[in-house]
Amino acid sequence: MEHLLRTDMSRPRPSSDPASFWDSFSATGLLVGVLFFAVSLTPSLIPRPYLIQGAISGFSLAAGYAIGVFLRWLWSFFELPDASPRRQRTLKIVAGLVCGAAVAVFLWQTAGWQNTVRNIMGLEPIESAEPLKLGLIAASVFVVLVFLARLFRLTFHFLSRMLERLVTRPIARAIGGLAAIALFWSVADGLIFKFALRAADSSFQTLDAYIDAEVPPPSDPTKTGSAASLVNWDELGRQGRQFIASGPTAAEIGAFSGGQAKAPVRVYVGLNSAETARERAKLALEELKRAGGFERKSLIVVVPTGTGWIDPAALDTVEYLLHGDVASIAVQYSYLTSWLSLLVEPGYGADAANALFDEVYGYWRTLPKDSRPRLYLHGLSLGAMNSQGSVDLFDVVSDPFQGALWSGPPFPSGLWQSVTADRDPASPAWLPRYRDSSIIRFTNQQNALDVPGARWGAMRIVYLQYASDPVTFFDPHSFYREPQWMEAPRGPDVSPALSWFPVVTGLQLLADMALATTSPMGYGHVYAPEHYIDAWMAVVDPPAVTPEDVTRLKTHFKGKF
Repeated sequence: MEHLLRTDMSRPRPSSDPASFWDSFSATGLLVGVLFFAVSLTPSLIPRPYLIQGAISGFSLAAGYAIGVFLRWLWSFFELPDASPRRQRTLKIVAGLVCGAAVAVFLWQTAGWQNTVRNIMGLEPIESAEPLKLGLIAASVFVVLVFLARLFRLTFHFLSRMLERLVTRPIARAIGGLAAIALFWSVADGLIFKFALRAADSSFQTLDAYIDAEVPPPSDPTKTGSAASLVNWDELGRQGRQFIASGPTAAEIGAFSGGQAKAPVRVYVGLNSAETARERAKLALEELKRAGGFERKSLIVVVPTGTGWIDPAALDTVEYLLHGDVASIAVQYSYLTSWLSLLVEPGYGADAANALFDEVYGYWRTLPKDSRPRLYLHGLSLGAMNSQGSVDLFDVVSDPFQGALWSGPPFPSGLWQSVTADRDPASPAWLPRYRDSSIIRFTNQQNALDVPGARWGAMRIVYLQYASDPVTFFDPHSFYREPQWMEAPRGPDVSPALSWFPVVTGLQLLADMALATTSPMGYGHVYAPEHYIDAWMAVVDPPAVTPEDVTRLKTHFKGKF
């Protein structure tokens, strides 16, 4: 640990001397660090503002520097020939000049690289990537990280020297290293994972409880939250109230289709409606019965995102396709954003999804097969992952539900991972073809659901995913190996200038996940209604809907969200 973090292998330096401060940095570390900094400016999946790019580049510079220091330590450890102190000083000056020139060249090209992504997504090109601001942010991040590394080293040395009075030096260093790690982890845990997350939890909880005066309780007694409902309006949460109050009416659907239509049934149970996930699921089932959900021809079990949000582009479109003769049911399990929910309560959403599916499917199975609704599953993002995990296909094979549409499944999704890994080797990772395509198919912006020679079976499952979605295609292994989705041929929404680099690509994709919903609709993690329409057409196979109707519906929803 001591050697890994050491930046100079020979002599102590007074920190007040600027020249000595420069000497405290490893020339090898700076060279590797600048290389990492330079390649971090190349494009990834999502366009990045200079503030985020500066942070990525700062982390990349620090990571490269650490690797360079480690390589320099290995050189000394094996007692390989070393340059004289004077030559080392010269090499550092040359390295500094080379690094400065490389930084200038790559910063100058940053705007062009970012524009390769922006052009694909139909965004206006940028004239400048703000290289000065970007560089200052990267340098600041680098300095902070180096300071923390050196503080860790000092802590390690101090604890080791204290322990050497009691035990042998190797044991003292081992215990000192573990103690330093525990100390730094406890500080990080207290400041970040407790204080910061509690603050985020409080703010999201306040937002979830906020009642918009423009969204009054429904007067229709069949709607959730009405005076006749089993669920109180105030307990639905912000996203639940919005879901119930929005959506197309029977008149709007009928005016579009040119005939009679029904008002879609929407049932939503908020996080505060009952104490446990199982109790909320039972309440949702009873509310669905009360609202007449099982009297509709189709029923969709929806798992929301972490905040409880249900994408209107997904639900509104299928309600039009089915002429309103459809019910949907959802239960909130969190009010945090999906990535925070994954971090803080990774199993909570799965428990809620399991409970809801068990309740609905268990009751649905008791109904006569010739009169019960067709049953479908849906989820976006974290909702897609939890929805997939709520059902074991072997448990329903004797009485299967009719299908599922899972959009933007996060990369840890078990079923998605398994299917993608077992795909036809001739198909790309971003658009797999699974076995005979009779049960599972994939699609993106370009409708790929009409597979030549394939016939749908009793159950239809569709994954809607964009190749530019980092929530789906982040890969922890990308830190040390190239992801398969980067191999040729690439997705239509992935920049041809994107290249894989060890460590750096992993950092870029991590930042892309944070920016995933900032992309234009139809790219990244923002799914467009026209693509939902194609996917739903394959899943629900609506009767009497012509290709002309589909085209008109896509036009109707264009620019609506």
